[in-house]
Order: sequence, then structure tokens, then C-alpha cells
Amino acid sequence: MEYLIIVVAVLAVLAIVTGAVFFVRPRRRGPGRAAPPAPPAPGQAGPAEASGATAVAPTLPPVTGPAGPPTVEEAPTPLAGRMVRLRGRLARSQSAFGAVLLGLLSRDALDDRAWEEVEDTLLAADLGVGPSRQLVDELRTQVKVEGAQGTEAVRALLRADLVNAIGADQDRALHIGPHGDRPAVVLVVGVNGTGKTTACGKLARALIGEGRSVLLGAADTFRAAAADQLQTWGQRVGARVVRSDREGADPASVAFEAVREGIEERVDTVIVDTAGRLHTKAGLMDELGKIKRVIEKRATVDEVLLVLDATTGQNGLRQARVFAEAVDITGIILTKLDGTAKGGIVVAVQRELGVPVKLVGLGEGPDDLAPFDPGTFVDAILGG
Repeated sequence: MEYLIIVVAVLAVLAIVTGAVFFVRPRRRGPGRAAPPAPPAPGQAGPAEASGATAVAPTLPPVTGPAGPPTVEEAPTPLAGRMVRLRGRLARSQSAFGAVLLGLLSRDALDDRAWEEVEDTLLAADLGVGPSRQLVDELRTQVKVEGAQGTEAVRALLRADLVNAIGADQDRALHIGPHGDRPAVVLVVGVNGTGKTTACGKLARALIGEGRSVLLGAADTFRAAAADQLQTWGQRVGARVVRSDREGADPASVAFEAVREGIEERVDTVIVDTAGRLHTKAGLMDELGKIKRVIEKRATVDEVLLVLDATTGQNGLRQARVFAEAVDITGIILTKLDGTAKGGIVVAVQRELGVPVKLVGLGEGPDDLAPFDPGTFVDAILGG
């Protein structure tokens, strides 16, 4: 009897030990059993998230460099005073022009050869033949009558004449305020590559920074990249973009839809970007004219701003003539003015088109679009 009890006890102990080993040792998967799913990669939804269940995300180390979080842009600076703030950039690009002029005019004796050099300097700065001769004639008379000598005296005369040539009394105000329940409409035109779409985005940013509401219309339907670029600007500055999902759509219909939605949403300003093709002069005139006519069925086109690249010089003037014939231009946006020493293009383009330069691009930053001020511009040239 005692022997039987001992045998049962030993068997019980063996059973307990065997069971413990069985549960502790990892089981092998059979050939028909799938491996457990791998943990989701950072940024991807796991099975729990896909099914609607709540999952706790793992704590990841901070990421640095290009793959890190996007940089938050600073609030836009007001349009007023921007040109004064950016004056240093103008001075760096235009100082050689001003220094040569002051050096020539400060000579003790100004003979015919010296005045020819003054005129050549003005021509090299893209002032144009007519304005250059007129400015030289005025300076020559003043120096002779007033007997101006010395750098400061000559500088005062030159400053007054340059400001007068640019046109200090021209209306350079942007007409961007709404009319009751109708938004102001700004039509932006120009050749591709001049910075036209970027100018639309920068102008929208500036207006939003002043508390205005803006809607953008992507009426350049012939380049998908233009609409995408405008969309990117809209996302950056907080402006909705009306665009077509079909490349080659009728640009006038896109512009019309942008204005219609701008009226419904009661925005202050609608900015419409247009195509800049110069394949055929007649085609461009018809297209821009149609866009303007269609918009005017719903609202007033307050501004037609022509974007010109200051570095193109006289070629830019030829482009300007085509657009001026296609649609009535109300103002000029002169981009890349800080990238050229030929500041005389300001005078030449205004005289050619009979409309003022209203905005200038003085860099690649989002706040580098500034209202043009003749006095500040001339002071930057002459270093005063």
C-alpha cells in the first residue's frame, strides 16, 4: 500500500514538471501558419487603426534635417515701408550706375565729351534713347545756369531730375478694395518666366497680412505647373485656389468661376493668374480680352498688372507692347530689380506704356515684393 502511494506521488510530480516545461518553451509554427504581422512603419496606420480601434503610437526620437517638420513662416510684413526696408538690396545692384554718373558730373569742366559719357551711362542703364537725351539736356542747362559744382550740388540736381523722369506724381496706389458685395479683381499678365505666378502668391500674402481675404484663380490652364505652383502659394498663405482639374481648360471659364465664388464667399480681392504664351500675338490678344470681358459680366476688373523681368531690358519692352495691345494695363510689377544694374528700365517701361510701376520684386523671399517709391529708388542709386 505504501509502495502504491509513493508511485502515484512520483507520477504526479513528473506531470507537473512536464506541463511547466511545455508552457514555458516557445512553440514552433507549423508549415501552414502565417507569421505575425510586422509592426507598422512610422507614419503608417497599423491594423488597429485601420479597423477603427484606438492604438497608442510609439514614442519616436525627434527627426532633424530635411525630413523634419516643415518650417513655420513668419507673419508677412506690411506693404507700407517695405521698399525702405529693402533699400540696401537696391543700393548693391544700382550703386555702380549712380557712382559713374556722380563721378562724371562732378568734374571741374564738363565738355561735350563728358556729356556724351553721361548719356552713354544712362543708355547702358536701359533708360532709353529719348529719356536719356532729355535728362542730359536738362542737366546740362541746370549746371550751366546754376553753376553747380561739387558732388553734393550735382547730386541734388541729378536726384531731382531722376525723380522727375520716373514720375513722382503718378498714381501708384493699388486698387484692391471691394465694392460693396463685389470683390476687387486683379488680373495678372505677363510672359512665363518673369515671376508672374510667384508675384500672385506674394501679393496674396501681403494682402492677407493686412487683414484682407483673398481668393486665387488659376487661369493659366496651359501649364499644369502654374496651377500647382499657385496652389502651393495658396496653401502657404491661407488663400483658396480655384482651378480646373483638366489641363487646357478654357481660362476664361476658370476666371469667371473664381470671381463667382469670390462673390459668394464675400472675399475682398480675387487675384487671377493668366497664361503667358507669346506663340501668336492674335491668339494672346483674343484670350486675354475674352478673360477680361467674361470677368466683367460679374465684377469690375480693378487692376491689370503686367509682370516684367527687369533683367530682360529692352526685350522686356517688346513683350510689354504685346500685352498692352491685348488688354488695358493699369500698372507694372517689375521683378528681379535687385538682380540688375539697369535700373533705368523703370523710366523706359513707364514711358513706353504710359502706366506706372506699382510694385517691384527685390529678392526671392515671400515678403520681397514692395510698393515702388521713386524717391527711395533714386536715393538707393545715388547712395544718399
